[in-house]
Amino acid sequence: MSFSVGALRGTDGSRGMVDHRLARRMLISQVRKGRLPLDQVCDAHPELLRAAKNVGTQTSTRCPICEESDLKLVTYVFGPRLSAQGRCVSTAKEMSQLNSRSDELNAYVVEACVECRWNHLLRVIPVGGRV
Repeated sequence: MSFSVGALRGTDGSRGMVDHRLARRMLISQVRKGRLPLDQVCDAHPELLRAAKNVGTQTSTRCPICEESDLKLVTYVFGPRLSAQGRCVSTAKEMSQLNSRSDELNAYVVEACVECRWNHLLRVIPVGGRV
């Protein structure tokens, strides 16, 4: 990706990754300071927890909230000709197949703790759009 004015504004047709790490840090800070109750951040949907347990990618990052277990990453892909609920991607082969499609898709990488139900959107990555 270039850093031209068009690229920064998204008007040159380029698509870039959106990283949510700063929002994550701010949220964790608010919880630790007692400004945000746990029930507002430990609210993962049951389907996300199921996906994290069964097909999530294990990380070596401790949960920043409960500090008892390592986080798991779950990736959902949304876009044309996929179900409205998106598609949970569990293998590199499956992601490669989606990336080779001509449709422009977006992959949402979410971290989840299966112990305390913490979850946070880490990044949104453009997938597909290959001509």
